[in-house]
Amino acid sequence: MEFRQFKYVLKVAEERNFSNAAKKLFISQPSLSQFIQKVEEQVGAPIFDRSVSPLKLTYIGKLYVEHAKTVMDLQNQFEQRIDDVLKIKKGRVTVGSSPFRSAYLMSQILPRFRANYPDIEIFLKEDNTLNLEELALNGETDLSISLLPIDEKLFDYEILFEERVLLALPPTHPIAHKLKLLAGDHSYTPYIDLADLRDTPFIQMSKSHKLHQMLLILCKEAGFTPNVIFETDSMTTAQALAGAGIGVTLLPETLIRANHFEHEPCYCALKVKASRTVLVVYRKGRYLSRASRAFIQTLKETLNDSFN
Repeated sequence: MEFRQFKYVLKVAEERNFSNAAKKLFISQPSLSQFIQKVEEQVGAPIFDRSVSPLKLTYIGKLYVEHAKTVMDLQNQFEQRIDDVLKIKKGRVTVGSSPFRSAYLMSQILPRFRANYPDIEIFLKEDNTLNLEELALNGETDLSISLLPIDEKLFDYEILFEERVLLALPPTHPIAHKLKLLAGDHSYTPYIDLADLRDTPFIQMSKSHKLHQMLLILCKEAGFTPNVIFETDSMTTAQALAGAGIGVTLLPETLIRANHFEHEPCYCALKVKASRTVLVVYRKGRYLSRASRAFIQTLKETLNDSFN
């Protein structure tokens, strides 16, 4: 089997559309369709169900994609080992990050990394935290930025930093008035009991975020179930809605520092410990190239400079 056919099938599976996949592979759509048909003839069964739109993988197709990802990952690790043995300064690193982390973290790190390692390519894959761990596990990323807790049977990791999780309150909330909180001010964050918000509407992150479970756990410890009136996949949306008076939400302090709106929420801290440990994770036993190790080192140095 050629690596090219793995590449082509994986791209069609990712795009779920021959036309879009062809554009990204820089070939014509008819050529790609004919190529996939030949692969299916070799396999002896269809890989894609073409009767639906967007395309779906057949059962055989799912097995093929699983195998293709494994083979491509092994090939990538082999190439990285060869680069390191030959001490070639060129290389590539695929990093998984959430859009939020990319916006404030990668914008600091990538210029510094490019200055020190101009011939190492960085590819960025953006997704939510749970999917980023899956990408690292499947070898689709060399490294992913994630959070504790992590399955230590599956991953190795290095701690990057600890970030506080704050409550974002509508400026009109009685507690905001009582504590004389100013909208958008995160320099003064007095401590409150979460139980004082038992009758307040909450904006909750979707289940793909670890903040989803954190809110449920913290509220349970405070003796109540949160009255969730809105659920979102975007922390930026949750922050904006809190500022607009829709409800209360939990947000990491790093996002609060980076985002600003016309109508901002007020912020306070919880009396119980509420924080997140940010990590760089990679699959246990995965070979880390010199390029990947250099990226982790740059990541740590940049964060250390930023926090100091």
